[in-house]
Amino acid sequence: MRMIYGYARVSTVKQMKNGNSLEEQEKALREAGAEKIISESYTGTKMERPEFTALLDELKPGDKLIVTKLDRFARTAVEGGAIVADLHKRGVIIHILNMGTADNTPMGNLMVHILLAFAEFERDMIVERTQGGKASAREKGIRVDGRPKKFSRAQVEHAMQLLDEGNSYTEVERMTGISKSTLIRAKRELKAQEQGNE
Repeated sequence: MRMIYGYARVSTVKQMKNGNSLEEQEKALREAGAEKIISESYTGTKMERPEFTALLDELKPGDKLIVTKLDRFARTAVEGGAIVADLHKRGVIIHILNMGTADNTPMGNLMVHILLAFAEFERDMIVERTQGGKASAREKGIRVDGRPKKFSRAQVEHAMQLLDEGNSYTEVERMTGISKSTLIRAKRELKAQEQGNE
């Protein structure tokens, strides 16, 4: 018995809010005739997609796999192209809602590779813009990475002054609430700055 499967995926919080949520994808897949829908989410730093991998193993000749967009398949053109080629070889029908059926013809394969390449290019451009924005913020002294600092510059400078007055790290920690490790790190950074200014 042939089955019509739908696959929905989100990888970022932004995707969940910009009209590409799991619920919206699932609705579109149901409307397109999907009888069984597999959904999952994973972060952009993790490539594991256990539900998708299990679905690929389950697909049989004559089954149809529906996705809303081709980039739901993979993060790179090479990976996506390999998945599509394998499904074609196994006799699985691939239906991309914003493209149509991905035919196993020279023209169909060309369209698949072009769309996958554009999706990868778009992701790379977003990453590049994000990194550029962070670099610009760092140049302006804006903290963009890691946890926000717990203590203000004035508080740390006051703690450094207490150390210079002969108080021990333990005593300054008790007086200011700034941990010994933070005080040592701040002292080291201050010393490095002073040496750099010499």
